[in-house]
Amino acid sequence: MEKFGPFWISCWNMMWVSLGLFDFLIFCSGLNIMGSLGLDNENVGTDVYFSLGLKQSGKVATKIPPRVLSPLSSLLERSVQSNEMHMEATEIKEVTIFHGLRAPPLSIRQYIDRIFKYSGCSPSCFVVAKIYVDRYLQSTQVHLTSFNVHRLLITSVMLAAKFIDDAFFNNAYYAKVGGVSTAELNRLEMKFLFSIDFRLQVSIDTFKKYCSQLEKEAAVHQIERSIQACGIKEDEIVIASSQHMVT
Repeated sequence: MEKFGPFWISCWNMMWVSLGLFDFLIFCSGLNIMGSLGLDNENVGTDVYFSLGLKQSGKVATKIPPRVLSPLSSLLERSVQSNEMHMEATEIKEVTIFHGLRAPPLSIRQYIDRIFKYSGCSPSCFVVAKIYVDRYLQSTQVHLTSFNVHRLLITSVMLAAKFIDDAFFNNAYYAKVGGVSTAELNRLEMKFLFSIDFRLQVSIDTFKKYCSQLEKEAAVHQIERSIQACGIKEDEIVIASSQHMVT
């Protein structure tokens, strides 16, 4: 048996690299915990469920971005802006495994759209991912910034897909979607899981709470867009009136 030791160790290592920590643990334990959140219309609430576009799935979801992506992006952007202003004023500096040397060129919304387009995960994964990110930030006392938000997003969405979706891609695929190497995403996944003490279970009440929060943010975002649109029209009217007076 000893001469086969290195061979089996090599096999386990290869399996760990290709699967990632979460999948590897499930494989070893024989557990099947996918879909344990049990999301459906009755649990979440029909109005909120449909208004956020959480009903979409499969091919339809890959073609039409659900409404939930917009308020999620808005919430994260507000948090990043607020945190960076606070950290600059108080001269707080943080460096974690999720921090990049520089902020990625893609905006938060562009990055979320990219993940949704190529990951094929259900829209509910993005709500669960927000819950996971908050758990990580609370447990580590780390601030969400433009330097770590992208890596936290790809890691949390990947974990959410593995936990609640029936089918999902492996770490190597998510790494390509997220713009990182497979080895790095494996490390991010491990760090994330240990940081939240593997608390991946999400209660229906918690999910409802986050859905309501996102729905409110969507309403605020819509009002702001309407005000901005009205402001542009008012400016155009003022300019047109001024030109008319001059002529």
